[in-house]
Amino acid sequence: MRTPWGLEGRRVEVRVKEEKERAVAEERTATQDERAEKALRLGLYVITAVDAASGRGHLDVVRAALAGGADAVQLRDKEATGRELYSLALRIGEMVRAYGGTLFLVNDRVDVALAAGAHGVHLGQEDLPVGEARKMMGAKAVLGVSAGSVEEAVAAEREGADYLGVGPVFPTPSKPDAGRPLGLEGLRAVRGAVRIPLVAIGGINEDNLEGVFEAGADGIAVISAVVSAPDMEKAVRRLRRAVDACRG
Repeated sequence: MRTPWGLEGRRVEVRVKEEKERAVAEERTATQDERAEKALRLGLYVITAVDAASGRGHLDVVRAALAGGADAVQLRDKEATGRELYSLALRIGEMVRAYGGTLFLVNDRVDVALAAGAHGVHLGQEDLPVGEARKMMGAKAVLGVSAGSVEEAVAAEREGADYLGVGPVFPTPSKPDAGRPLGLEGLRAVRGAVRIPLVAIGGINEDNLEGVFEAGADGIAVISAVVSAPDMEKAVRRLRRAVDACRG
């Protein structure tokens, strides 16, 4: 006697669902293994900016960050053309390789990061999806994603982000359109929802970074705390000592 098509169809659906769930679990395990292999050092993360008043440019910021002991540097310039960013990224890549051990990422632009040989890219919520960026850059690339809420953080982790840039934690002059500050409680909420590293950003300086680490951050990202300092290298060194003290 033949099995009724309805029952057989149901069995097929169950098998397909089980296979999909198994594939997702295997992919999740593989992603976690890849993240573990990267062993990211993100304690002190310096983001570049141009300060027209002082005449400081991206390369000046990177030079100070490297000399002061930053773990990571990010090239960020919303106004620069692709060609300008590419030229800067090539120079920064050379500087980073000369020092060794510092992570170099490009903000937003997967194409520039790839062309210049950066270690990875940091993506905003309106940028290319993490999965597509991963296809283009490969498993070894470091992909960071900005998250301003628990929901955005969970989604980014699920899609394969290696770390999150969470904020703004405090009000910040560097990103006036960054949205309402999360505060330390908001940062704690994100920490409790995801497992990947969190880099807190937004209004962070020597005076308030201890609370940021106590709230669960793995690192801090700074712009004005370095770019606006009278001596950028000295500012990075002071932040380096403070970060190390908080992390034990």
